[in-house]
Amino acid sequence: METGLFVSQLETLLPLATAWATEQQERILREGVPLTGTEMGDARKVGVREPERIRLLRVDGIPSPAHPVLQAACRATHLVPTEPRGLTLFYGIFIQSDCWRARRLIAHELVHTAQYERFGGIAPFLRQYLLECATVGYAQSPMENEALQAAARLCVS
Repeated sequence: METGLFVSQLETLLPLATAWATEQQERILREGVPLTGTEMGDARKVGVREPERIRLLRVDGIPSPAHPVLQAACRATHLVPTEPRGLTLFYGIFIQSDCWRARRLIAHELVHTAQYERFGGIAPFLRQYLLECATVGYAQSPMENEALQAAARLCVS
């Protein structure tokens, strides 16, 4: 699926992606652990309004959507890295076990939680994030760069 085709199909893919993200967030909120005191402070510093709602779930591999249409879209467009170390789904954050409690990674993911809050939920966040990744690329995405820069600033202090 080329980028132009992905963008034209975004409104079709968005409900599938939103349903998957919602399901995964519910899992993380059920099985995950709250932020530590330091992580709560970091969350506030990067703009999270409700850090007490966040849960982290340690996983051996970040799950990917099982729906064949979503799988095909992810593979064809290379929207995200093939093996992400973390994945934020609003207040739920998956963290790879080999990166568990890595401050810079968690700070990066916390910025995404702040973005979800600003955008008003999963669907509006995903619409913007996926559009950016499809049009300018993951590495050039303004939302991704905001998370990289904020985590870098936080971890230097």
